[in-house]
Amino acid sequence: MTTAIYAPAAERQAKAVSTGALLAIIEWLSGDECHALDEAGLVSGLGRRLQALGLPVDRMTLHLMTLHPELVGRTIAWAPGEPVEIHDREHGARVALANTPLRKVMETREPLVVGPGENVHGRWQHIDVFADRGLMQLVIAPLCNIDGPVGAAVFATRRPVGFTASERQVIERILPALRNTSELRILRQVELSLLDTYVGPLTASRILAGRIRQGEIESMEAALLLCDLRGFTELSNRLPGSTVLGLLNAYFDRIVPAITREGGELLKFMGDAVLAFFPGYDAAHSCGAALAAARAMLDEIDHFQYEGIGVKAGIALHYGEVSYGNIGSGRRLDFTLIGRDVNLVSRIQTACSELSEPLLMSAPFCEEAGAGDVVSVGAHGLKGFADPVELFTIVR
Repeated sequence: MTTAIYAPAAERQAKAVSTGALLAIIEWLSGDECHALDEAGLVSGLGRRLQALGLPVDRMTLHLMTLHPELVGRTIAWAPGEPVEIHDREHGARVALANTPLRKVMETREPLVVGPGENVHGRWQHIDVFADRGLMQLVIAPLCNIDGPVGAAVFATRRPVGFTASERQVIERILPALRNTSELRILRQVELSLLDTYVGPLTASRILAGRIRQGEIESMEAALLLCDLRGFTELSNRLPGSTVLGLLNAYFDRIVPAITREGGELLKFMGDAVLAFFPGYDAAHSCGAALAAARAMLDEIDHFQYEGIGVKAGIALHYGEVSYGNIGSGRRLDFTLIGRDVNLVSRIQTACSELSEPLLMSAPFCEEAGAGDVVSVGAHGLKGFADPVELFTIVR
């Protein structure tokens, strides 16, 4: 390891660590017990074991990088006698790590040993998990995966002379096993975050359960919500593409949380439209949640502006039976909802524009939702449906 400080010649030598005790830690890191632990259990378990070997570890942190639209990674920090800290780092956190030894290790994939003073690799005392702890030396090691982002493990001590050479050798010996178990957790987190980001948590659970074959469909009852911007074609025709994308992202940032807060599953974005469903384990609860989400979305839309541009939208709500699962061709599949009731909610949404109503609901939905401020707007013919359909809205 490259070192930025040098221990004095009279450096106290720690007692030798037995090969058996060291192998026990390596086997623990590689075994089923450790594999079953979460990140906090991993860090605290390793910290306690290193202390039991006689290493003066006063702070140990894992910095695990990931692939996530909002987060760059996660820091898990342990200290003796303290609760484990977990800090999810947003992408802006890279700025705080710039010109620090921690960032240097991640970029160069080379380990460093640094002390408390100024050095060519920058300062580290301002990093939240190390600040105001009286730490005298950090051993920083890269956690290099086969591919993907590089993380780091940090072992810190308050001992004035730092870790001895033999103690640093112990750390070096356990690093391959620590890297492997950390990589498993990174891959697990990446898998979950990417699936959640692109298909939603309910669909992600189906994929992870192995239900990925073409035509693997199940019927379910659900409250359906379809929200579509009005006049978006005209907006996109007259505005620069970058402005349109910025507007859409800002708009989705305002309305999507209203859906997820109420337990809805965002199935997909369809241009400027959003299709979501609320699984019907309890019809009244599902419809009530969908209506609450729709009310919150309308409030957000009323107050939304992007670069001086306001928008209007139509929201359709319906409760019925849908077929949910895989359709597609060969290796290119999509999870989706199909069925008569999906077609109906789409036609109801079209009626929002035709009737100049921001929110329309079907009779089955109203019956289950039980809202007191619902009024009928009459029966209307909907394309593809033989009989007129009575539609309802709320008094705003």
